[in-house]
Amino acid sequence: MSKMRKNEKKILIWDWVFFGILLFIYTIATGYLFYHQAIGNEQWYHSDIGVYMLEMQGLNNGVYFSYPVFFKLGAFFDLFMSPEWAITTVLILLNTLSVVLLKICINRQIEDEWKNNRWNCPEMLLRGVADVLVITLFLVSMLSPVLLDSLPGIHGRYRGVFTPNPYHNATYLAVRPLAIICFFQFARLLKNYEKNFSWKSGVAFSAMLLLATMTKPTFTLLLVATAGLIMLYRLIKGKFENLKATVCLGLCFIPTFCNLLYQFFGMFGEKEQEASGLAFGWLTAWKMYCDNIPLAILLGWAFPLVVLLIHHKELKDNTFYRFSWQIAIVGLLMMMVMYESGARSKDMNFSWGYMHGMFFAFAESAVVMLKSTLKRSKAWYLLVTEWLFYGWHLGCGLLYFRHMLLGLMYY
Repeated sequence: MSKMRKNEKKILIWDWVFFGILLFIYTIATGYLFYHQAIGNEQWYHSDIGVYMLEMQGLNNGVYFSYPVFFKLGAFFDLFMSPEWAITTVLILLNTLSVVLLKICINRQIEDEWKNNRWNCPEMLLRGVADVLVITLFLVSMLSPVLLDSLPGIHGRYRGVFTPNPYHNATYLAVRPLAIICFFQFARLLKNYEKNFSWKSGVAFSAMLLLATMTKPTFTLLLVATAGLIMLYRLIKGKFENLKATVCLGLCFIPTFCNLLYQFFGMFGEKEQEASGLAFGWLTAWKMYCDNIPLAILLGWAFPLVVLLIHHKELKDNTFYRFSWQIAIVGLLMMMVMYESGARSKDMNFSWGYMHGMFFAFAESAVVMLKSTLKRSKAWYLLVTEWLFYGWHLGCGLLYFRHMLLGLMYY
């Protein structure tokens, strides 16, 4: 027994050492990009980071930001280093934390598969494959064929198509570690809140969601909308017998609701210098950047859609996978019907929630693919098809990331 435990400990140490090497390489590459974005301009390394640095330093930038966490962290580091290095350091820390958190959450989902795999492969090798998968999930992008301009209605790699990893937007990257925590926390709550609601888990989720909202509210809007629809459906389906549990879970959202009200009164009120407001219209904002939205969706979602076609039965039993698609569909619907009117309409700010949905759909689809591969639960040609589509997204993502490392326009 002692020997088995020592062997398991050895495997875990090897796993984290290998993952640490991959993470170090990834962190160097992303850190290089973040710093050059910080010192860049409209022509080279174009991003939103310049406006964020002004906010971090407390300087007037003409934009009202009602979510202070990212900027306060940057201001702390600004006490010890230049503004460029301060904001770069915060981005490196938060972005790297996202990778570590996703590894932990994915490992928990496939923990039972290591020793029960049907390939008779060493556990070290399989964990290594999972580590590579985790890292590459932060590099996949929309599909972007070489002759992109020849595709009807598609006018750029990113613009109108979007990506799970928009490396030109610092606040999206800043909120992602908190989004990962909240996604998995709420998915676990969905499993048993009706039968055995845990206030300990509920309060922990409530605190993390509030922190995420104060970092950037885009993921919160998506999660709250999705959670509301799921809870309402379950309430009606359960003939209101789960009303008490639903109210208890709903109370966990009150701090976030209060903070959202504060943010939106500021964003669409007197503090915002650009006249804007919430508006509704079918594809009104999306059509400004894309003339072929069905094709854009296919280019952005090819891998998750292929996995869904092959593993649609997983939706019934796999809470995390089902929730990833629920949140993805709500994000898509919000993108289709909601936008900001006035001067901010061109920003397509509801696309951030859409891209959060893309990221979690990719992550959970990758988990389903990996588990199915380890168990060999599907025909070999179906497994190969899944991996080929993932590889296609990854290849395009690496080219897109290289494109940004060279300082070229992200869209």
